[in-house]
Amino acid sequence: MSSQVSEAVGQLEPASPEVKHYSRLKQTAAVLSLGLGVVGLLTAALVVGPRLEPLLQEWIGANRWLRLVAVAALFGAALECLSLPLDFWSGFVLEHRFQLSNQSLGGWVWKRFKGYLLGGPLGLALLLGLYALIWYGGPWWWLLATAGFLLVTLVLGRLLPVLILPLFYKVTRLDNPDLLDRLRKLADGTGLSIEGVYRLHLSAETKKANAALAGLGKSRRVLLGDTLLDGFAPEEIEVVFAHEVGHHVHRHLVKMVGLSVLLTAVGLWLVDVTLRWSAVNLGYAAFDDPAALPLVLLVLSLFGLLLMPAQNAMSRCFEFQCDRYALRRTGRADAFRSAFGKLARMNKSDPDPNPFMVWLLYDHPPIRQRLALADETL
Repeated sequence: MSSQVSEAVGQLEPASPEVKHYSRLKQTAAVLSLGLGVVGLLTAALVVGPRLEPLLQEWIGANRWLRLVAVAALFGAALECLSLPLDFWSGFVLEHRFQLSNQSLGGWVWKRFKGYLLGGPLGLALLLGLYALIWYGGPWWWLLATAGFLLVTLVLGRLLPVLILPLFYKVTRLDNPDLLDRLRKLADGTGLSIEGVYRLHLSAETKKANAALAGLGKSRRVLLGDTLLDGFAPEEIEVVFAHEVGHHVHRHLVKMVGLSVLLTAVGLWLVDVTLRWSAVNLGYAAFDDPAALPLVLLVLSLFGLLLMPAQNAMSRCFEFQCDRYALRRTGRADAFRSAFGKLARMNKSDPDPNPFMVWLLYDHPPIRQRLALADETL
C-alpha cells in the first residue's frame, strides 16, 4: 500500500473500546444463535421426532396433513422459544445499552408479533406446498420444489416494497426536488427503471442509517433511511445512491436469484437423499413422514451454514463492485470517504473486525477496506 493510501486510510480512527465491545457482543449473539439453532434441530431430528409419530397417531389420527400442521406448530414454537431470549438481548437490550435504539419495549413486541402474523401463515403455506410435492411429485419432487421456490421469490420480490415493508416501517415518497433531480441524473443511462425514491422512516426505531434498492419490475424503488437523509450532505447521499444503482448495473439481483435457485436445488436434493437413506433408520415411519420435518430443516440448515462463508464472500465482492461504481459514477472520493465514515460512526461499526468473523459473518466489507478503495479507484 502506498504512503498516500496509508495516509487516507489512517483518517479513520481505530474503533473505540465501546465500539469494539458492541461489535464483540453482537458477533457473540450471532454465533450463539447459529449454534442454538443447530443444537435445537439436532435434538428435534434425532431424539424428539422419531418418538413423536406414535403420539401424533394417537392424538390426531391418520390424516397426514393435520399431523404435518401439528409438527410444524410444535417445532416452530419450540425453536422460537429457544431463539427468542437471545434475539431480544441482541436486538433490543444491546441496542439500547449502546444508545443505538429509539424503539420502546412495546414497539419491539408488536413488531415481533406482526412478524408472526405474516410469517406464520406464509411459512405454513410454503410447507404444505413442499410436502404436497414430496407426497405427490414423484422422485423428482425436489426439482418441482425448486421451480416453486423461484416463483415464490419473484412474487415476494414484487410484493416486498409495496405490501410487506410498509407493515413494519412507515414509507413515504421523497419530497426534496433538488435531491430527486440529483439522484435521477445518476440513474440516467443505466437502464434502471425505478418506481420512485422513498424515505424509509427508520428513526422511530433506530439511530442507524441505511439504504436499499428493493423490489422487482414495476415495484422497484430506492429506499433511503430518514436517518441518512437528515444526517448526510447531498453529495454524500449521491454516493450512497450510486452504490445502490451499482447493484442494478452489475446485475447482482439476477445473479443472486440464479445462485439461490441452484443452491435450493442442491439443498432439496440433499434432503431427498437424506430422507430416503436415513429416515427409517432413525426411527421414522417413512421417508415422507411428517414427523421427520426437523430432519428436513436440519439438512437445509447445515447446508446453509456450510455455504455461508462463501456466500458472504461473494456478497462482499458485490459490495466492492458497487463501491467502485459509485466512485467512478460520481467522481466524489471525498464524499465517499465522508459518507462511509459517518455510516461507521452512526452504526458503531468496527473498522477493523476480527478476520475470522469477517469470513464467517460479514456480508459487507469492513469500513476501512471500503475507504481504502477510494484511493485505489480514483
